[in-house]
Amino acid sequence: MKYCATIAAFAAAAFAKEIPRDPERHAELYESGIMHERIMAAKAEQLALDQQMGVMNSLAGPLYPELPFAQCKNGLALPFRGDNSTAFRCNNVNLHHFLSHTALGSATGLGSSSWGWVSDDGREFAIIAQADGAAFAEITTAGQLRYLGRLPQTTGVAPSRWREIRTFKNYIVVGSEEPGHGIQIFDLKKLLDIDYKKGPVTFSPDTDLTSFWNGVPLGRVHNVLTNPATNYAYVVGAQPRNDTCRAGLVFLDLSDPANVKNTGCAHQDGYVHDAQCLIYKGPHTKYLGREICYGYNEDSLTIYDVTDKKFPEVISITSYEGATYTHQGWVLDQNNQEFLILDDELDEREGRGPSANGRPTTFIWDIRNLEKPKQTGYYQGPRTTIDHNQYIFGKYSYQSNYGAGISVLDISSIPSDPTGRGVREVAWFDVYPEDDHLGENGGSIAFVGTWSSYAGFPSGFILINTIERGAWVVKVQNPLP
Repeated sequence: MKYCATIAAFAAAAFAKEIPRDPERHAELYESGIMHERIMAAKAEQLALDQQMGVMNSLAGPLYPELPFAQCKNGLALPFRGDNSTAFRCNNVNLHHFLSHTALGSATGLGSSSWGWVSDDGREFAIIAQADGAAFAEITTAGQLRYLGRLPQTTGVAPSRWREIRTFKNYIVVGSEEPGHGIQIFDLKKLLDIDYKKGPVTFSPDTDLTSFWNGVPLGRVHNVLTNPATNYAYVVGAQPRNDTCRAGLVFLDLSDPANVKNTGCAHQDGYVHDAQCLIYKGPHTKYLGREICYGYNEDSLTIYDVTDKKFPEVISITSYEGATYTHQGWVLDQNNQEFLILDDELDEREGRGPSANGRPTTFIWDIRNLEKPKQTGYYQGPRTTIDHNQYIFGKYSYQSNYGAGISVLDISSIPSDPTGRGVREVAWFDVYPEDDHLGENGGSIAFVGTWSSYAGFPSGFILINTIERGAWVVKVQNPLP
């Protein structure tokens, strides 16, 4: 096959241009599901290797000890003085606490997504996705993780390394790639009355859920997202791809979280890997007040108008030079939607576009015209790694870059200079020292380290969830510019 044999790297050039989607390549690699299967197989292979090497803490016992506060000094955080085996590279980020997945109640020791919740009285809670459920911890005023309990995976369903969690008001919405898992809706207010001194509480996935929805054919989804402004959750990447909704956006009305209703889906562009749905506020006046979803659809940025859930529309489908696996992204300013940034999860591994040099690339998009978005530039990180999830709080993007840890980027220059030349890394914390001796400035092109982070806590604490180790609480050392 023309594209399946190899995926050649682009020649060195200026890669900052939107292009039409290649229909032949799209049909062969993306619509078929081949590229998604390739990524999942690579991650499964990495997991098997980690297990064989004994680096998964559930298999090796207490491999990863609890870590106390450590100041970032001279580029290193040393929780135990004189013990370089627990030294973590850093810049302007202090370590406050670390607990392994087994210390957080997991029998698999395998992590994935994460999110945060702040109660009405200001308490901060970490939600930590694991292969066998979700762990809950309160973040104390000192930045300590106080383990409260967990919500296991759906009864009778096997663990899965793919578990995604988002908050909806005081609830979480939980999905998994494991067939039969469905969507769990859980009320986080149940955490408020837990007395941690009596030990963690294991909630029942049968009796403690607010509701359970399993309306996709295999009960398997890749991701979940929410828009509290419209009382909707969205399920994406539901298999199989040839179902009526074609793995696109599936709409769940959460007006009554105890009675979830499926009101339609957007099937037009097939598989959606991730998305962000917002009430539109921006310069394209035609769409003011409409509900717009920015979809990251494997080889394109696809923008939808989902205001009418019975008749959603695709506004535009746009690819870009070097597109290999369009993974995730975020709008810079939700109150003035002029720009967004996105990451590509496979371009480093396949050597395409600007990431042919093995460095993670953040693509910058001008979305002032939703019908004709433009890819205006990019930023490249300084270390060899793969970029994964990034979320924007204020004028900073908090990026999870697998083995290279979390990178905090000042993106405030983008509206005035959308080429990306003004983007700067202002803080960084490495969570995977095993690859520090590899690659450019340390690092490797491997699916290891951090899956996601959450930096939306008013206290400034940042939650990092990692695949092998567990959950971290860190905080920027000096005020960000």
